[in-house]
Formats: sequence, C-alpha cells, structure tokens
Amino acid sequence: MSSPLSVQLGFVLDPPLDADLRERVIAVWADATNAGGAVGFVAPVSVADVRPTAEAAFAGVAAGIDRLLVGFDAAGLAAFVFITSNRFDLKEHWRVLKRVVVAPDRQGRGHGLALMAEAERVGRSLGLAALQVTIRDGHGLPAFYRRCGYREVGRLPGALRVAGGDDRDEIIMWRDLA
Repeated sequence: MSSPLSVQLGFVLDPPLDADLRERVIAVWADATNAGGAVGFVAPVSVADVRPTAEAAFAGVAAGIDRLLVGFDAAGLAAFVFITSNRFDLKEHWRVLKRVVVAPDRQGRGHGLALMAEAERVGRSLGLAALQVTIRDGHGLPAFYRRCGYREVGRLPGALRVAGGDDRDEIIMWRDLA
C-alpha cells in the first residue's frame, strides 16, 4: 500500500514524548486543520486551541494505553496518528485510529497511504483483529480510506456540526486485519 513517493518517510512507534515533539505535533495538527483538514477541529485554530486535546492524547500514550505513530522525513515530522484503545475489555481486539494527520506541506507525496499502511502493520504486530477510523463527510475522505482497505460500516447523519447550518455525517470506516 505504500507509495514509491513516500520511501523517504521513516516511522517511529511511541517516540519519547519530549517537549519538542509535543510542540511539533501540536503545530502540525493546527496547520493541518487550518489547511482544511478534518482532524477534530474547524479552522481557524491556534496552537492554544489544539493543545488541550493534544495533551489528553499524549496522556493516553504516556500511560501506555494508546500508541503514537509518527512519520519523519528529511525535514522532520511529516505525519502522525494516534492508535487508541477503546478502554473497554470487550473491544480490546481492535483499536481506533485518531487524528490521521499529514503536514500540509508534505501532502501529495503518498505519506497518507504510507502512514495508514504502517498503522496496519503495527495493528497486526499487536495482534489486533481490526482498525476503525471515524471521518467527517464533505472532504472526500471515504475514497482515500477505501484505497487503504477500509469499508464504510456506519454513518451518523448530521452528527457533526461544523458551523451553523452545516451539519456533516460522521462516517465509520473499518479495516479487518485478520
């Protein structure tokens, strides 16, 4: 699934969450949102807006409950995704991918496909049966995730209010790993 264009992307699972990496993740997350990405916020956002949600995500990783997968290229942090537990024993055989982010200045190079392929590899190495990602309609994302082997398994009509009069469907995508 990885693209020849993304050969220069190297991945690290659970890198040390030092202050520098935290700030870089938050900055890329804000940049991706402001470039139109559907990664948990509606533009415009500042680093200060993203920080509380990011810190909660970092806490899950630091506690060993969740995982952080980051992709680096020669210029630094290029992509990341949180692989999160459902925190429910009956769902421990699968995980949710949250905040699938590619830095805006690195998009179009196959990094998103490479990131998803690496998340799948990590999921298999953890013995998981499946991965799930929830996406916001209106961004053309279902086609991307279908290319990554995901299928739509559910849709919540109008569940996401991105602005007054602009409600979007929340789409649940699923990837069997077994």
